[in-house]
Amino acid sequence: MTKAMMDEIKKACEVMRQGGLILYPTDTVWGIGCDATNEEAVRKVYALKQREDSKAMLVLVDNAVKVDFYVKEVPPVAWDLLEVATNPLTIIYSSARNLAPNLLAEDGSVGIRVTEEEFSKQLCFHFRRAIVSTSANISGEPSPRNFAEISEEVKKAVDYIVNYRQNDKQKRKPSSIIKLGPTGEIKIIRQ
Repeated sequence: MTKAMMDEIKKACEVMRQGGLILYPTDTVWGIGCDATNEEAVRKVYALKQREDSKAMLVLVDNAVKVDFYVKEVPPVAWDLLEVATNPLTIIYSSARNLAPNLLAEDGSVGIRVTEEEFSKQLCFHFRRAIVSTSANISGEPSPRNFAEISEEVKKAVDYIVNYRQNDKQKRKPSSIIKLGPTGEIKIIRQ
């Protein structure tokens, strides 16, 4: 990891520890992020996105082992899915825990993605908590596939914009989403 990347991670972590919002690159699209355990910070994200808080947001972690900390009972099939996934995969688990209550869906579930992309993985590792990752757009508008597509309105509403990967023109797409029932039943939400 370069010194420049480490400096960006330190700044972003500092902002999130103070309850602020960041704009950052992930393994998929650019995301609006905050401390996933801070209810007030999560409320700010819903306000920025102009979105009902009954629509849950997903979180990123840097290691599959951390899923256990945020989910009461991880169905065994989840470990298999995480092991074989070759593309970014968000899994929705029932019975979330240790996260801001307003982050969860009405049924108490949460979407968690284990990121493998260098910057977001290091950010999660150094922050030591799950980080909200929701697309960097106002609800109802198209998800920006790279930094250049993010609206000025969103850029002005966050407390810190990560400099890393801003010039990347690659058009990225959101993750696949699978919902797991408590007994391991699988429902594909988005391929």
